[in-house]
Amino acid sequence: MIRFLIFRFLVPLLILLLARSVLRSLFGGFQSSSRSRSAQRRDIPASAELKKDPVCGTYVSAAASLTRVVHGETLHFCSEECLKKYRAA
Repeated sequence: MIRFLIFRFLVPLLILLLARSVLRSLFGGFQSSSRSRSAQRRDIPASAELKKDPVCGTYVSAAASLTRVVHGETLHFCSEECLKKYRAA
């Protein structure tokens, strides 16, 4: 009776939990990476003017960008990384 219970209910349940865990690890990675990117960037207003980042070429909202004035010209950066790369160059 106990063997019947184990093979009939517990083994399939364990297989389903294992499959669920594998699928979450595969597809959960995509969600977490997109969440980290969106958490890294600030919220962008819908009607914002877009400016081009001089380092990576990404277009970024003027309202959400990191700005620096260099030689009288305002530069817009998409992230701290691009700003640091620009300063290093």
